Amino acid sequence: MYLAPEKKAEVFAKYGKSANDTGNTDSQIALFTYRINHLTEHLKRNRHDYNTERSLVKLVGKRRSLLDYKMKKDIVAYRELIKELGIRK
Repeated sequence: MYLAPEKKAEVFAKYGKSANDTGNTDSQIALFTYRINHLTEHLKRNRHDYNTERSLVKLVGKRRSLLDYKMKKDIVAYRELIKELGIRK
């Protein structure tokens, strides 16, 4: 499994209020970004893995929805988050 519980807790601790704060928008966006980066690397090696490609597209859509929500609520925090995560907009 590519995503160990320790790595999840680390992402949630860094971007959420605590390691158990899994519902925070920032922590969810950070986790989706980590997963998207992992799937992108996988698809570079396995170009014909269409199920993973579909999963990647769905994840990008979910992250985009959360980023749109974050942008509507707090534009300054949105800009800081995309800069920190290296997401291009």
